[in-house]
Amino acid sequence: MDKLKQLETFVSVATRGSLTAAARAEGVAPAIIGRRLDALEERLGVKLLVRTTRRISLTHEGSAFLEDCQRLLTDLASAEASVSAGGVKASGHLRVTAPAGFGRRHVAPLVPRFHALHPEVTLSLNLSDRVVDIAAEGYDCAVRVGDLPDSALVSVRLADNRRLCVATPAYLQRHGVPQHPSELARFACLTLSSDASQTRGWAFMVPRDGGASELVHLRPGGPLDCSDGQVLHEWCLAGHGIAWRSTWEVEADIAAGRLQPVLETFAAPPNGIYAVFPQRKHLALRVRLWIDFLKHHYGQPDFWRQPAG
Repeated sequence: MDKLKQLETFVSVATRGSLTAAARAEGVAPAIIGRRLDALEERLGVKLLVRTTRRISLTHEGSAFLEDCQRLLTDLASAEASVSAGGVKASGHLRVTAPAGFGRRHVAPLVPRFHALHPEVTLSLNLSDRVVDIAAEGYDCAVRVGDLPDSALVSVRLADNRRLCVATPAYLQRHGVPQHPSELARFACLTLSSDASQTRGWAFMVPRDGGASELVHLRPGGPLDCSDGQVLHEWCLAGHGIAWRSTWEVEADIAAGRLQPVLETFAAPPNGIYAVFPQRKHLALRVRLWIDFLKHHYGQPDFWRQPAG
């Protein structure tokens, strides 16, 4: 059985949520879809999907494998397009959405550069902190930061994103440097206010008895909080305390010496920066080129150390 067809079938079932829907999309019997999945799981020696009469859910291994399969199939489609398109130029209108803060810093500056490379493509960029329903609202691609919810969207991981505790060197010289997350209680911590979306607090990997580390969430306090992360960043740069910020936001400040990371050995595992787009059999060339363009730039460490804009 074609290995590629097995992967395509697995992605189709996982994103559509049922064998019947995947079979209908391909125009085959559900039993054929089931046999492909059985063959894939047998070949890999691992259970990817839990199938009941009512629903299908991904196992832990299935979730990880889905992301890899989506990336592989997207890369394959891009490779085929670059060959088959030959001298064909990308054209048409590209609608992109991204989170406001990240989009201002790391998407908007790239839009004119992409247009310069592909002048026959026009672009609209929407910056919003709400989770835009890109399929319903007609967007071609969204850039998203953090853990992705289960959905029928295809995702391509563009880069890793870590969260770090940072402060100005002057603040740390005045107040000292925390050596353990538990010590944050005696520092002025700049936190998102309770009505913001960060509900679980600051995440750290803390060693437990026996040497293994455990992910824990702390809610440090301080005299200042705000619902806007950009304001917390500015307060941190002004020396008002320690903030827990994403590397995409503070990497340039760290490189320039304006901010200094602390508690790095306790940093939680990174989440991701993704391009997501609706499931489509043939993705428009302009969308493929845009995703490749982002992946190229975000894959360069120096990109994140450049000043915003």
